[in-house]
Amino acid sequence: MTKSAELFARAQKRIPGGVNSPVRAFRNVDGTPFFVACGEGAKIWDVDGKEYIDYLGSWGPAILGHAPKAVVEAVRGAAKRGLNFGIPNPLEVEIAELISDWIPSIEKLRMVNSGTEATMSCIRLARAFTRRDKIIKFDGCYHGHVDVLLVKAGSGALTHGQPSSAGVPQAFADLTISLPFNDAHLVGKSFAENKGQIAAVILEPIPANAGLYFPTHHFLQRLRDECTSNGALLIFDEVITGFRVARGGAQEIYGVRPDLTALGKIIGGGLPVGAFGGRAEIMDLLSPDGPVYQAGTLSGNPLALAAGLAQLRELERINGWKLLEELGAQFEKLAREAIEFAAANPSHGGQVKIDITFHRFGSMFCMFFASGPIIDLAGAQRSNLKMFSRFFHACLKRGVYFAPSQFETGFISTAHTPADIERTAAVMHEALAELL
Repeated sequence: MTKSAELFARAQKRIPGGVNSPVRAFRNVDGTPFFVACGEGAKIWDVDGKEYIDYLGSWGPAILGHAPKAVVEAVRGAAKRGLNFGIPNPLEVEIAELISDWIPSIEKLRMVNSGTEATMSCIRLARAFTRRDKIIKFDGCYHGHVDVLLVKAGSGALTHGQPSSAGVPQAFADLTISLPFNDAHLVGKSFAENKGQIAAVILEPIPANAGLYFPTHHFLQRLRDECTSNGALLIFDEVITGFRVARGGAQEIYGVRPDLTALGKIIGGGLPVGAFGGRAEIMDLLSPDGPVYQAGTLSGNPLALAAGLAQLRELERINGWKLLEELGAQFEKLAREAIEFAAANPSHGGQVKIDITFHRFGSMFCMFFASGPIIDLAGAQRSNLKMFSRFFHACLKRGVYFAPSQFETGFISTAHTPADIERTAAVMHEALAELL
């Protein structure tokens, strides 16, 4: 028995499912997880000593790779001064100023400990500011395990949602309208049929939790216009896209200014952190200035903020976004070549055919085992999950680690090299050939 298998057996006795976050259990790919011993750069090593090129990157925050020198040194220095105080520290001011400078829509912000806390707080603020209760979200956009946002679409396009987790009261779901992504017409109808009741529209501007797909032309601007004309707030969940797709996040790329933004991942440099911010008049409703309560003993933790500041400054120093785009373009070119080769060479008399739709945005990517176009959750759900599972394991045994679910996004870091990507492309060729 491998060391990973031994650890998983022990974990299952004391940890629900043997893991502390569900997707880690590998059930989406009919497997059992390996346990990581260490990571450096673009590589990780499991407890049995096997090396992998990692495209998970801790689900996004490892944008400089694992254990980058600048971040490790910043954390080490902060730790020597104390791990947490529950008292204001200078790093809180520094990161607030940096984020507000890079993302102009954020006039004021508050630090929290996770993306879930950030989105939860945005919803509470929006309801207080508008004095309304209902929320519009989109199928396939994940905003953490907040009760009111763990909602899937109802039986009709304009019906209220149904809880997508046990323990979420139907009354909470009744306040949430879940719509297909990229359908601005239904957003307009929802506002019309719930006049004066909708507090906010929340979405990932580039959905990256149901695979990866993109807003269609003018969709984000239509949402901005609908919210403005109906007195609702527009909330961008940029926990994943913030500082990854651009210095100013997705809102910089699309030129759409939300009222509130949720951040996380990269601003913690691999440590637990989140933040939310936006227009000053909204943020000023937070306690102690206003009536909206929000607090956290570990919010603004000096280790997390030292790591985040070091990572953001290093990204800017090396012009990381230019490098990530170059690496992403190389990855896309070679991945498409592997996909096209597999499509052109079906086996078994043409009876085994692989349909793959490849999406990339900068350093984020996804291979849907389905034909395109894919612009929403319904399209993503056409994917052949068994085919993806076989592809995942074929890559894993060859030392390339992609996310263990068809409905997740892959991440490239500045630590990946052209040689890493060439090796990955060769593995993809072999893995796809194994499927034929």
